[in-house]
Amino acid sequence: MMRAVIYARYSSDQQREASIADQIEVCRRYAERQGWTVVDHYSDAALSGASRHRPAFQKLLREAGQRRFDIVLCEAIDRLGRRLADTADLQDRLAFHGVRLFTPQLGEITTIHVAVMGMMAQVALKDLADKTRRGQLGRAMAGRMPGGKAFGYDTAERKS
Repeated sequence: MMRAVIYARYSSDQQREASIADQIEVCRRYAERQGWTVVDHYSDAALSGASRHRPAFQKLLREAGQRRFDIVLCEAIDRLGRRLADTADLQDRLAFHGVRLFTPQLGEITTIHVAVMGMMAQVALKDLADKTRRGQLGRAMAGRMPGGKAFGYDTAERKS
């Protein structure tokens, strides 16, 4: 019997909490089709994949070392992390402990997958950061708050 765990994550508080439940359900159905037993799931809500300091992600790494499961299943590689080096490191750590990595779309994740998809995720993260900075600068240049409303304050209509 292959023991699988599911990792799910969403990035910001502007996304839906249901996103995690949706990711888990997609992975659970995939595991069922493969004949695997899902023994646990790990999820990080509103935490960036650019950071390795995610509580559930760290717990997954610790428990991989304890050989509590054989397979890590996630909806997409970018759920594990947005930085190529971090994703490659994760795959190496899992492989060292005999744990395999899968996604429903790609099946078993190989070094080639990590390189290509990891690079794409890293480029997407940089592109998002660039667009965010550009938008903040544009709002500041227009005399508006670049970071949104400040906590505890109401907005007043500007009279011109």
